Amino acid sequence: MSFKFRFLGTGTSVGVPQIGCSCPVCTSSDPRDKRRRCGAYVSSDEGAFLIDTPPEMREACIQYGIDKVDAVLLTHAHIDHVAGFDDVRRFNTINGTRVDCDPDSPGAFGRVSRIIGKPMNCYALPETIDAMHRIFPYISAKGGTNGLYRPQIEFVDNSKPFVVCGLMVETVRVEHGFPCCGYIISDGLKRLAYISDCHDICEAEIERLKGVDVMVLNCLREREHATHLSLARALCFLEKISPKKAYLTHMCHDFTHTQWLTKLPIGIEPGYDGLEELL
Repeated sequence: MSFKFRFLGTGTSVGVPQIGCSCPVCTSSDPRDKRRRCGAYVSSDEGAFLIDTPPEMREACIQYGIDKVDAVLLTHAHIDHVAGFDDVRRFNTINGTRVDCDPDSPGAFGRVSRIIGKPMNCYALPETIDAMHRIFPYISAKGGTNGLYRPQIEFVDNSKPFVVCGLMVETVRVEHGFPCCGYIISDGLKRLAYISDCHDICEAEIERLKGVDVMVLNCLREREHATHLSLARALCFLEKISPKKAYLTHMCHDFTHTQWLTKLPIGIEPGYDGLEELL
């Protein structure tokens, strides 16, 4: 079974263009230089899931015609990765069941039918699950009552490998100065690894990543950063991992897409919003 991976966003926490910035990247006419906050979409014959729910997730889903989501995988609870989480409720509705109802019942407002939303799983580290309950205290698997919509979510500890939409998923712990993870996604033949936020990857996790077919790794800029990979550090890790193909993500506004290409060796490219990879 093959699967598809699509970038919904490839930018850093403030996005590109940045507010109030007139630099060559922020004013570029190249659509590849418009970088939403980081997120991704994975689809297979058995369903589809999101990796993170960034602030512009709704816009990306509309632009790319995404109308199917069966689960969510979170890397961590920084707001640039979860601010769009409330919009998951739309997929609860799309996946739900239409039932008859009394038009005079509470919340019916004259309707003769309503949709019972279908809950979905959200896989995350225990620390991320705790943070999500603080950020979105109204989220539960039950949803709303009397016509009030709520995301219907079952949070699931991602510590052990799990299967979602027919794909095997393993969590990769990384150092970000904050509880954070990436994922290895496989159909049994091809493997894709996605790490959008980190500053360091331990040797044990590098061993698990070695030889993946596609590696997506964060690379903020050339200069060093306290919690994100610089270009030199990203290339060092990619050399150790030795993927067949690699994409950079979580990029700031220091370089245009074209400029990034001049700095990267063969087999490594900057990702861009909307780019799709078939595995």
